[in-house]
Amino acid sequence: MKKLNQIAEKNLLSIPPIIYLTFLFLVPTIIMVIVSFREPGAYGGVAPLITHINNKSHLNMNLESFKFAVFNKFIWELLFRSFCFSILSTIICLFIGYPIAMLIAKSPKKYRDLLLLLIIIPFWSCFLIRVYAWMIILGPQSAISYIVNYVLVLLGFSPVNLLYTSAAVVICLVYINLPFMVLPLYANLEKHDDTLIEASRDLGASKFESFWKITIPLSLPGILAGSALVFIPCIGMFVVPELVGNNCSFMIGNLIKQQFLQTMNWPLGSVTSIIMTLGVLGVTLMVAVLVSRLGGLKYARE
Repeated sequence: MKKLNQIAEKNLLSIPPIIYLTFLFLVPTIIMVIVSFREPGAYGGVAPLITHINNKSHLNMNLESFKFAVFNKFIWELLFRSFCFSILSTIICLFIGYPIAMLIAKSPKKYRDLLLLLIIIPFWSCFLIRVYAWMIILGPQSAISYIVNYVLVLLGFSPVNLLYTSAAVVICLVYINLPFMVLPLYANLEKHDDTLIEASRDLGASKFESFWKITIPLSLPGILAGSALVFIPCIGMFVVPELVGNNCSFMIGNLIKQQFLQTMNWPLGSVTSIIMTLGVLGVTLMVAVLVSRLGGLKYARE
């Protein structure tokens, strides 16, 4: 009877996440897949599923949007650029976030809450306000632009515009997603047993060897979690490239937004979203397989 009660409690606890995933993930995905096979409407959206022409019923479903997307070079260029920006932003976030997370994890407990609060504070402000702030910081009249261009002129180079460039897009992506890297890393690093480092030092390992052979493998789950939380939102971002980028820095998210809200070609927008989703799943799967073959997670679990 006790086991039955435990099973019932587990089933009850699983109901809310099942409902959440069903209505906010599964159902929209199914709708997107169905729309991708439909024909675009004459005035936007999708055409009626069934039309009657000369007393004959015609089913408005085909693979034209898939054919156009697969053989369209521009879509693949945007997808490649999005992957490059996302991977670069993830790497930069990792190199910046890891020392910050380790600093917080190694700090006295009375300071940890304050340090974590400083990491979370940016979430209290509007996303757009933070992007507009970077537009001011990187603007042509800002102190940063003046210093950078002054140094470039001294070195014999021409002045550059920091705003409306690919560099501005990457900077904003790193700034916005950095907390998503720090928090999982901190949660992982806080649980590390310091006696393992002390034992390695007693056995003659240097600080770098202890860090590389003990700390890094143990923190691999946090690295993977943080990288996923940064990479996935970055690749679908469209607000940042639209505000601080130029035509040469637009990403796949900008094309999807354009297809749904401007050209109103919902089938092509759905197909592009599917391609982006499959690309993200493919990269995630490759990373997972690579990590498992390297044995990193095995050391982290032991």
